[in-house]
Amino acid sequence: MSDLSYKRLLVKFSGEAVAGDDEHGIDPKILDQMATSVKDCKGLGAEISIVIGGGNLFRGEKLSKAGMDRVAGDHMGMLATVMNGIALRDALERAGVKTRIMSAISMSGLVEHFDRRLAIQLLSNGFVVIFTAGTGNPFFTTDTAGCLRAIETQSDIMLKATRVDGVYSDDPEKVSNAIFYSEVSYDEAIQKNLKVMDATALTLARDHRLPLKVFNINHKDALSSIACGEEIGTLIS
Repeated sequence: MSDLSYKRLLVKFSGEAVAGDDEHGIDPKILDQMATSVKDCKGLGAEISIVIGGGNLFRGEKLSKAGMDRVAGDHMGMLATVMNGIALRDALERAGVKTRIMSAISMSGLVEHFDRRLAIQLLSNGFVVIFTAGTGNPFFTTDTAGCLRAIETQSDIMLKATRVDGVYSDDPEKVSNAIFYSEVSYDEAIQKNLKVMDATALTLARDHRLPLKVFNINHKDALSSIACGEEIGTLIS
C-alpha cells in the first residue's frame, strides 16, 4: 500500500466499452474483465470508485439531433448509466468485491441516492462505489460527472478508459500518423481540441488540480500499473 502513487482512484468507463465488439448492449465478458482489473488493483490497497456511461444503451445527444427533446434524451441516458452500473455491480460482487451503487437521481429501493460523505466512508472501508446517472442534470457528460465525483470524494486521480493508448493529435483509428502525447496540460488539451473529453470536464479538473490519466482499457493490468506510478497512457495535468 505504501508503494502506491495514487491510493484513491476514480475510473471512468464508457458505455461503449461495456458493449465490447458490439455497438449496443452489454457484454458480460467485458464486465468480468473490468471486475478482475478493479479487484487486482484493490488488492494492492487502492480505493476505487467508478463512473460509467450509457452510450451502449442510449445516446440522448444523437436522438436530440433527430428531433427528440434534449432534456428528455439526457434523462433517458442517465437511466442507461444506472442499468450499466447494476450490471457492473453484479460482475464485481461475483468476483468477491464489496460494491455499492449511488445515483444522482433518487431511485429508492433500486440504488442509493448520492451522498458524498457516505461515499467517502464506503471507499475508506474497502467498498467499490459506482456513481451513476451522471451529474443528475441534462447537458453534462459523464466525463464531467467523473471529474465532479473525483473531486468530491477527494480522489488522487481520475482515469479514463478508452480504446486507444492515450491522447493523440488526431483519432489514431482514422489517422495513421497521429501524434501520441505522453503528457499534456489541461489548457493544451482544451486549446487544441484534442477531444479526450469535453471542455467543461477539463476546465473543472484544471481548476481543482485533478490529474487525469487516459489509457487503453485493453492494456493488461492497467489500473494496477497506473496506481503504482508506471508511465502508461497520457497524463493530463
